[in-house]
Amino acid sequence: MLPTPAPGAVDALAPAGTLRAGINLSNFLLVTRTQDDGTPIGVSPDLAAALASQLGVGLELQTYTNPGDVADAATSGAWDIGNIGADPLRAEFINFTDAYAEIESTFLVPAGSTVASFADVDQPGMRISVKARAAYALWLERNLEHATLVESDSLDASFETFVEQRLDALAGLRPRLADDVAKLPGARVLDGKFSAVQQAMGTPRDRDPAGFAYLREFVEAAKSSGLIADLIERHTANGLTVAPLA
Repeated sequence: MLPTPAPGAVDALAPAGTLRAGINLSNFLLVTRTQDDGTPIGVSPDLAAALASQLGVGLELQTYTNPGDVADAATSGAWDIGNIGADPLRAEFINFTDAYAEIESTFLVPAGSTVASFADVDQPGMRISVKARAAYALWLERNLEHATLVESDSLDASFETFVEQRLDALAGLRPRLADDVAKLPGARVLDGKFSAVQQAMGTPRDRDPAGFAYLREFVEAAKSSGLIADLIERHTANGLTVAPLA
């Protein structure tokens, strides 16, 4: 059962009487498609709709082409809650709940590569193609010691850069890399993960804390009640898993 919010939480999360939700369109597991009018369909918008329903307010979806743009908009007051991957850099201006879902991040390597582990990737001279400002890209920026990141503006562009420039690895979410590897005879996706993107809900840090307190409670209830699992099944978001309870 999802929790009933106190009036103060409603006012904090939807001060104008409508919940404005920032939605990242580039994550195909969370937004599986868009309608002809641009309305996003998937786990992320449905979760925002469930929150609006609990708050008893209308819902307005604010869509962005990538998670970095969602994060940037937190400081301009463009949205009340944002659904993106939690990251320490973004947490400087966004209060994130614990994750409601996780997605494994790993590497794809080309045919003939001798890379067998993640440690093999982080070596001097190794070049890794990555989508700029994705949560896993931010993780790699903080944690790589030797390898060089080659950034692109989109997932498709990062794949094309990997192929055209003959880079040593392509970083990404496992479900997407499973599709990409089928296009490259002899290529393979490494077992395991270097990180798991923590998909969370967040509010701008300058908001009344009563809203964030309820948002955290809502996310935990959405996991324990089976709502997140139901949304993943409904939208066939294979590769997305329910995050552990906090």
